[in-house]
Amino acid sequence: MNGASRIGVAGVVGLVALSALAVQAGLWKLLGISWVAFVAMAGGAPLGARAADGEHARRLVWGYGLASGAMITSALVFIVPGAIDHHATYGGFGVALGVLAGFTAHTVGHRATHRELPLDHTVVELSAHALTAGAIIGIVYGNMPELGPLLGLAIVSHKGPAGYAAGRRLGRQGRSPWVLLLPAAGVGLTAIPAGLVALPANPVVNAVVFGFAAGVFLHVAMDFLPRCELGGEVYEVAQLSTDAHELLDHLRLHAVGSTALGGVAVFVAWFALA
Repeated sequence: MNGASRIGVAGVVGLVALSALAVQAGLWKLLGISWVAFVAMAGGAPLGARAADGEHARRLVWGYGLASGAMITSALVFIVPGAIDHHATYGGFGVALGVLAGFTAHTVGHRATHRELPLDHTVVELSAHALTAGAIIGIVYGNMPELGPLLGLAIVSHKGPAGYAAGRRLGRQGRSPWVLLLPAAGVGLTAIPAGLVALPANPVVNAVVFGFAAGVFLHVAMDFLPRCELGGEVYEVAQLSTDAHELLDHLRLHAVGSTALGGVAVFVAWFALA
């Protein structure tokens, strides 16, 4: 086992240790969300490594589409109203700040992929994203205990397709997928400690924090929308096919259907649980 794989295993050990803390503190929802995120990404990686190119393109579109549709719907339905209830204007500013901060972090963070790092660049990006998202999920659930697990599960639903895509990329490069255990555990590594943080009883602070959380999740969800255009990840896979143009046209219909179905799934789940 190489150094990168050991880092992945260390992430799992950290998640197990923090799970004991979550049980002691009664953070059951965060514990469940953390492990669902872990299983989704860790399970998606080997599937991606074995997928054929055309098969991979369709799976990728449906995975990202369902996840992004569910994330967009969940952020707007479960977090934005809470931010607005605290303070309408500051809540709106918080959403805007979150979207812009997400874009900034993604854009600036991409510069790091051009530097020599001890880990694969994709793994670094996925780990940074998972740790950040986990911290926000932890704060939201720690200060809004009435939230059901549906929001968190929808937010981490993209872990499956992300692990699938990363596993395929690492497999094609002849690298070990064990390193993906680090970003798989990343949500829990920060969500559980953040769940212990209590925000001050200030409506403006809460409005900005919850609005910011919604904005970040909206940015992530829109970033995962399955765009079947030149230069995108779907195109990267589709161009390996002999009928790339026809395949992209076909996948666009799948992209629209999958995102719509992801949003509808959240509504149906909420309606059934309400």
